[in-house]
Amino acid sequence: MPTTRRVVIAVFPDVDLLDVTGPAEVFTLANRATRGSAGYVVQLAGPDGGVVATSAGVRLVTDLAFADVDGALDTLLVPGAVDLRPGGPVARIDQEVVTWVKATAPQARRVASVCVGAHVVAAAGLLDGKTATTHWSTAAQLAADHPAVRVDPDPIFVRSGNVWTGAGISACMDLALALVAEDLGEEVALDVARQLVMYLKRQGGQSQFSVPLSTPPASRRDIDELRMFIADHLDGDLSTAALAARMCLSERHFARVFRQETGHPPAAYVEAARVEAARRLLESTDEPLDRIAAACGLGSVETLHRAMRKQIGTTPAAYRRRFRTTV
Repeated sequence: MPTTRRVVIAVFPDVDLLDVTGPAEVFTLANRATRGSAGYVVQLAGPDGGVVATSAGVRLVTDLAFADVDGALDTLLVPGAVDLRPGGPVARIDQEVVTWVKATAPQARRVASVCVGAHVVAAAGLLDGKTATTHWSTAAQLAADHPAVRVDPDPIFVRSGNVWTGAGISACMDLALALVAEDLGEEVALDVARQLVMYLKRQGGQSQFSVPLSTPPASRRDIDELRMFIADHLDGDLSTAALAARMCLSERHFARVFRQETGHPPAAYVEAARVEAARRLLESTDEPLDRIAAACGLGSVETLHRAMRKQIGTTPAAYRRRFRTTV
C-alpha cells in the first residue's frame, strides 16, 4: 500500500490561480512518476465550500469547506492574494483564512506558503522567529507588519523547520518540487521537472530575479539598451571607460547617470552580471572554472573566486556542489 500524503490547499476569493494549480500539478505528476506510490491526495478547501473565483477569473470548485477539514494532514499549502494599488501590490489578509490556518497548522506535518501566502502564515503566528521569503514586491510589507519574522526577499524559497515559504508566482513550482524531493528524492523531483518541461529544477538559495530584472526600467532608454548590451557581451571590454565611450559621454558624467538610473556604479553592475552568468554555467554545465571565468568576462579563476565570494559569499566549487542539476 502506498503512503497517503494528504495535501490541503487553501482557496479563497481572488486567490492567485497558479499558486493553487501549479503545486497541485506537481503532486499529481509525482504520483504518475512513481506509478501511484507517491500517494499524494490533493484537496482544495475554501471558506464555505463550493465555487471560488480566482484572480484570473477562472473558478475553482473546492472539495471541502474549512470547517470540514479534520484529521491529520501531510502538507497545508497556503497561497496568496493581492490588492493592486497605485503604490504597488499589497498582500491581502483575510482574517477568516488566517484563523483557519492557525487552527489547522498543528494537524499538518509541514506548512508551506506560496508567494504572498507568507503574509497569511505570518499573521497566523507561524513565522515568528523564523526566516521567510515572499514575492519581492511585498517583502517590505511583510517585514514591517511582522518584525518577529526575518524576511529575506531574495531566495526562491526558504525552509525554516517544518514551515516553507516560496517567492513569486512561478516559484510555486520550485517549492512544490522541493517538497517532492524531500518526500521522494531528487530523481523523482527531476522526473517531474522534465514532465513539466522546466529548464532546470532551481534550488531555494537561488535569487528570485536576474541582475537586469533586479532594478526597475530606467527612465532613459539608452541606459536600458546599455544594460542589455552588457548582458550580451559579458566577455568583452565593459570597463567604465568603454561603456562611457559607447554612450558618447565623459566617464564622470556616464558613471553619475548610470548610478542614478540603476542604483549601482557601472563596475559593480557589470561584476554582478558576470557573477550571475557564472552561476548559471555552474548550475547547468560541467565546464571547468577557467572556461567559465573566460566566458563570463571574469578573466581568471582567481577573479571568479573573489567575485563570487564578494557577491554571494561562497566559492564556485561549493556553489556547483549545491546547485548543479543534471537534466
